[in-house]
Amino acid sequence: MVVQPVLIDGEWTKSIGTATFQPTNPLTREPLPERYPVSPWAEVEQAIQAAHRVAEVVRGWPGERFAAFLDRLADRIDARSADLVAIASLETALPVQPRLKDVELPRTSNQLRQAARAGREGSWAMPTIDAASNIRSVLGPIGPVVVFGPNNFPFAYNGAAGGDFAAAVAAGNPVIAKGHSSHPGTTRLLAEEAQRAATETGMPAGFVQLIYRTSHEDGQRLVAHPLIGASGYTGSRSAGLQLKQAADRVGKPIYLELSSINPVYVLPGALRERGREIAEQFAISCLMGTGQFCTNPGLVVLQSSPQAEDFIKQVTDRFAAAPVGTLLGAGVLSYLAAGLKTLIANGATRLTGGLPGGGTGFCCQNTLLRVTGKQFVSAAEWLQTEMFGNASLIVVAETDDEIIAVTRALEGNLTGCLYTANDGADELLYDRVSLILRQKVGRLLNDKMPTGVAVVSSMNHGGPFPATGHPGFTAVGFPASVRRFAMLHCYDGVRPHRLPDVLRNKNPTGCVWRLIDGQFSQGDVG
Repeated sequence: MVVQPVLIDGEWTKSIGTATFQPTNPLTREPLPERYPVSPWAEVEQAIQAAHRVAEVVRGWPGERFAAFLDRLADRIDARSADLVAIASLETALPVQPRLKDVELPRTSNQLRQAARAGREGSWAMPTIDAASNIRSVLGPIGPVVVFGPNNFPFAYNGAAGGDFAAAVAAGNPVIAKGHSSHPGTTRLLAEEAQRAATETGMPAGFVQLIYRTSHEDGQRLVAHPLIGASGYTGSRSAGLQLKQAADRVGKPIYLELSSINPVYVLPGALRERGREIAEQFAISCLMGTGQFCTNPGLVVLQSSPQAEDFIKQVTDRFAAAPVGTLLGAGVLSYLAAGLKTLIANGATRLTGGLPGGGTGFCCQNTLLRVTGKQFVSAAEWLQTEMFGNASLIVVAETDDEIIAVTRALEGNLTGCLYTANDGADELLYDRVSLILRQKVGRLLNDKMPTGVAVVSSMNHGGPFPATGHPGFTAVGFPASVRRFAMLHCYDGVRPHRLPDVLRNKNPTGCVWRLIDGQFSQGDVG
C-alpha cells in the first residue's frame, strides 16, 4: 500500500520513517485506504533546519510578500473547494453542506485574506518612535512557527491553512504544519495548495512544510527546539500541557487552546419571559455539529423555580427527540464517555442519554445531566470535566448567593453568557454575576448562545486557563492574532538607512499607524 509523502524543504518526499497510520471514516468505523507516515526525529530535524534557513532568508521582507502568498493560497483553496470538502467529509463525517462547503471553507479563505490585509497594511506591528531619544521599536517575525491542527475544524484551524497558520505567515514566519491524524488527507491537499501558492509567489523552498504525526516525545522536542520561534496548538488539555511544559522549560512561546465548558446563565426574569425560546436555542447550540465546537455550551446555570423545571423539561425532551450525530472518531467517543463517567461519579444525575450508540458510526446518545448548586461547588473540579460532544450539565442553584458561589468556582473558559429579562428584573443579579464571570471568560455574551465565532478584528477567541495557556491572546481576529507570532525589535540610535522602512522618518505607505512621540499618526516624523 502506498504511503503518502511528507513535505520537507520544498519537496514532497517519501518519509524516512517506517511506522504508518490510517485515518478512519467515522460513519463506517472502517479505516480509509490511504496510509500516512509517522515522522521520526531525524525527519522532524530536517524540517526544522529547512525552516530556520527560510526564516533567515525572509527576515526583513516587506509585508506585501507574505500578503501576496496568503491571497494566492486563499484563491487556490476556493478553486479546489470540491476536492477539499469531499475528503474532509469522508475523514470527519462533517456534512458537505452547509458545514464544510458553505461555512467552514469560506471562513478559511476569508481568514487568509484578512491576514493578508493585516500583513500588507502593517499597523499590526505597532511601530513606535521616540524622536528625542531616537529609540524605535516594532514587532517583527519570531522565527519558524509550528502549528498543531485540531480534529474538529479540518479547514479553519488546519495546520497548513487555518487561523494560526495565517497569523504566523502574516507576521513573516515560515510554518511547519503538524497535521491531525483524523484528517491527514485534508491537510495534505491544503499543503499541496500552500506549496503551489508559495512557488507562484516566489517564496523560498521550505516556507511551508508538513508532517502528519510524531511520537509524543518528538512533539515535545519539536516545540522546545532552539531554532523554533513559537508554536500554536489546539486540542486536548492533557496533550497541550505536555507540550507547554516542554516549551516553558526552555522559554519558547506556545499558544494553546484547550478545554472549555462555556457556561450559560439563564436568570430568573429571562426564564419567566422566554424560557421555552431559550431552551430551543440552547438545544440547537449544544447539539450543533454533535457538540464538537470549542465554544459548545457545556454548562447551564439556573435558579430553582417552576420556570426552571419547565426549562429543564423542554431541553430534556428536545435532546431525547433530536437525531444523534456522528462524532469525529473513536478517541472523541472514548473521551466523551470518560467525561460522562466522571460527572456521574461526582453526583450528576442523568436526565436523558448517557449511553454509546443511537446514531451512525462513532456516536453517543444526546446527553443531559443535572446537579444542584451545592453539589457543583463541593465537587467543582470534577464537575467541570469537559464533555466534548453532544452533552451538557445543568446546575440548579437555590439562591442568588449560590449562583455567585457557582460562578466563583468556575475555571477559565473561552466564553460565558447571561440571558436576562428585557424588563430589567435581572439587573441586580446580572451585575453581581457578570463582575465575577468577566474575569473567568475571554468573551462575555448577552442573550445569545456562544457557538458562533465571528472572524472580526474585535473577536477574542481565548480566555483564562485552562481555556488557553495565556489570557492575553486570541486565536481568531486580525490583527491581534498575528502578534502571538512576533517579537519586539528595538533599535537604539540605529542609523536611518539601517532601520526597517516602517521605523524611518517617512511613513513608507502613508497608511501605517505609528505611535510617534506618544501620538498615533499616519504622518512622517518631524
